[in-house]
Amino acid sequence: QVQLVESGGGLVQAGGSLRLSCAASGRTFSINLMGWFRQAPGKEREFVAAISRSGGSTYYADSVKGRFTISIDNAKNTVYLQVNSLKPEDTAGYYCAAVRGYYSDYRNRANYDYWGQGTQVTVSS
Repeated sequence: QVQLVESGGGLVQAGGSLRLSCAASGRTFSINLMGWFRQAPGKEREFVAAISRSGGSTYYADSVKGRFTISIDNAKNTVYLQVNSLKPEDTAGYYCAAVRGYYSDYRNRANYDYWGQGTQVTVSS
């Protein structure tokens, strides 16, 4: 099993920044891909960004390209999501997820095996 714990969320004004962290523990050697999803009230959980275990491949939703940056520190078993130029529409619970083994469609939340409890990001206008 793998445990994921997010941190770093908070209340920020539009245009501000946050750094979200996701610390992994347990059988982390089995992870090949880690991602961030978000879910706003009344909406489905949507893909935000993902990164391969090596850090060599990164993927972003169109809505966050150029504003969000995903990175990984394998020595700390931690994935980060730097979120800049925040907008009120970025308000959501942000969830870290991990894929065990082979992965194909990194945008599909059904392909992720492990999930954290989430951290709330609220952007005021």
